[in-house]
Amino acid sequence: MPVIPALLAHPGTPVPAAELQRRLLAGETLLADSADHLLQVVDVLASYGEVLDAYSRNLIYQAEAQFLNPFPVLRFLDGDPSPARIWRHLLHDRINFEYAEYCMKAMLWHGTGGLDAYLDSPEFLDGCATIIARKRRRDPLLALLNPLFPGFLPELIRTAATTHALGQFWRVMSDLFRDLAIAEHEGRVQSIADVVGFLRDGLVAAAGLPITYSVEIAGERCWVLPPEAGLTFLVDVAVPYVEAVFLRGTPFLGTVSFNAQAGQIPVDQSRFAYGALYADPLPTMGAGIPPSLLMQDMYRHLPERLHGWYRRRGRGEGDVRVKICMSFQKAMFCVTNAAIAGTLPETPDERAAYAGAWAERLAIARTDCLAAEQDRPRPSVG
Repeated sequence: MPVIPALLAHPGTPVPAAELQRRLLAGETLLADSADHLLQVVDVLASYGEVLDAYSRNLIYQAEAQFLNPFPVLRFLDGDPSPARIWRHLLHDRINFEYAEYCMKAMLWHGTGGLDAYLDSPEFLDGCATIIARKRRRDPLLALLNPLFPGFLPELIRTAATTHALGQFWRVMSDLFRDLAIAEHEGRVQSIADVVGFLRDGLVAAAGLPITYSVEIAGERCWVLPPEAGLTFLVDVAVPYVEAVFLRGTPFLGTVSFNAQAGQIPVDQSRFAYGALYADPLPTMGAGIPPSLLMQDMYRHLPERLHGWYRRRGRGEGDVRVKICMSFQKAMFCVTNAAIAGTLPETPDERAAYAGAWAERLAIARTDCLAAEQDRPRPSVG
């Protein structure tokens, strides 16, 4: 009888760094072009776009309406604390905003790029001091906490700034992914190369969008990320997001046991390789990577075309969230491919070095998902 391949791995062969570099420099796609891949990538990103719409709205709500709230227990309710909403929340009949919070914390902790540099600048700390001085005059709890723990409120403001910036980033990506589905439906996207090109053009078009953030305190507008900081979409938020979530991530708590004393977790955060591109598609139902809570959210918004495609394969509905995770990983390779293509330097030597650096990092990722189904070895029969 046929042996069903383990779903911990894609049934393909890893791609070496030299081949990845060649594809990047030649303008080829990392993910092989096939009808199945096109269906998976477009429809899983369409579902992801719907989920990111909810994530974006909630993150921006948290940063604005829950600003400097030390105990934001109702932050996932989007300002609707009705008994029915709370009951649905407790029953998990809801979007799992814990994954959005995980991504925000990963960005805040890894701290790369222009956003993090500004959050450590004297200008940001001066703004924090002004905001705290105004806020504590009207909030006795903050007035008590600030002298006791002087670093606590600035850290809350850093968290709020990262939350709002990620919400702005996901707002753009949500629209881009849903526009991709429309373009494919209208026949303007017919291949994986078209997908990567569409995403690349969208990222380049949004590259210079300003990232700003202000809050209202006692009727007065206070800037947290002012226009003068010069923060923009691509360099200061999108690239740090890819670094923190796609590449670095955090160790897979609950699925693998690590011994930090034995060096199984790198001391240097830049050597972390626990992000979405490296993860095994395991249904842990946790918020981290592998992001099973995200898979559940995407399952709720899955296009019927892709849902039917999943039902006709493997275990049908029984492992649908694992299948979503596998398709999502392929889609994230396409997004990474588009980001690299949109930021390639102009001179040949710089292009080769840039593509080579990316290829070295991607070579240890789950590149076994990149081959087309017909190019993969068939399961053995025993």
